[in-house]
Amino acid sequence: MLTPIKGFPERAILTEVGPRDGLQSEPVFVPTERKIELVHALIGAGLRRFEITSFVSPRAVPQMRDAAQVLAAFRGRDDLHLTALVPNVRGAEAAIEAGADALVLFASASESHNLKNVNRSRADSLAGFAEIARLAEGSGTALQGAIATAFGCPFEGNVAIEAVVDQAKAYRDLGMGYITLGDTTGMATPANVIELVQALRPVLEGVDLALHFHNTRGVGLACAYAGLSLGVTHFESSIGGLGGCPFVPRATGNIATEDLAYMLEESGVQTDLDLERLISAAELAEELVGRELPGQVMKAGPRLKTAAMDSVRTANG
Repeated sequence: MLTPIKGFPERAILTEVGPRDGLQSEPVFVPTERKIELVHALIGAGLRRFEITSFVSPRAVPQMRDAAQVLAAFRGRDDLHLTALVPNVRGAEAAIEAGADALVLFASASESHNLKNVNRSRADSLAGFAEIARLAEGSGTALQGAIATAFGCPFEGNVAIEAVVDQAKAYRDLGMGYITLGDTTGMATPANVIELVQALRPVLEGVDLALHFHNTRGVGLACAYAGLSLGVTHFESSIGGLGGCPFVPRATGNIATEDLAYMLEESGVQTDLDLERLISAAELAEELVGRELPGQVMKAGPRLKTAAMDSVRTANG
């Protein structure tokens, strides 16, 4: 095991969002049994935390119309932590009934993206969360919060740090012990990751802060590296780099789980994940969606994977 880079945590915890964020915008419905197959492959690679589905209107997100069936396939497994994204009370009730370990509530830090994403103002979204929080408390189900467009909005540009901090405080006050900063638009940079994490730390004592990056501009892993330098231990990623918000222009996928796991392990940060099995799961994900995925490690393999000399031609001259 490599020694962690100075200032880095010894261990990081990954939440796999491919079954939800990765598949949600796929135009062709992935059969329920194939989604379940993919989750089993990811479990086999060592993943234990999943944002496994979302209880949203099937008219808005047809890919998630089998949310209850997917969640039911893993219900009752004590070794897994299964969360479901919910936009409203109806979705929360369905997720609780289906056996979710935690409900993920989400709102954007920018007004315009929130209107596009959920057709509600930010104030209306936050007001609605109070009712869901009461419902969750009564059922014993945990609450988690996601702040979309935390690092920038495709319609407004930069998002004020104060807006993100205020939203995080509101989540904290609703009892959320895990809050994700979502780079929905791929506008994060290492510099603004450091700035925002440092601004949030004083108001989120006792709260697990997670980082969720998209690789739209090719710096997703660099942003994760910046978070590591500040001691962040929770990250969300998607197998093969699946995904991209359907309500963002020119959106591309999340950082790939296998790429993130590779970077972490090669930086001396333990993940308890099997890279070869992650690569196999990424190849399965590629098969399910019927196209090449952007993950890099699934193509190149581990760093120390060698090849026979006679497998490569020798230069002439």
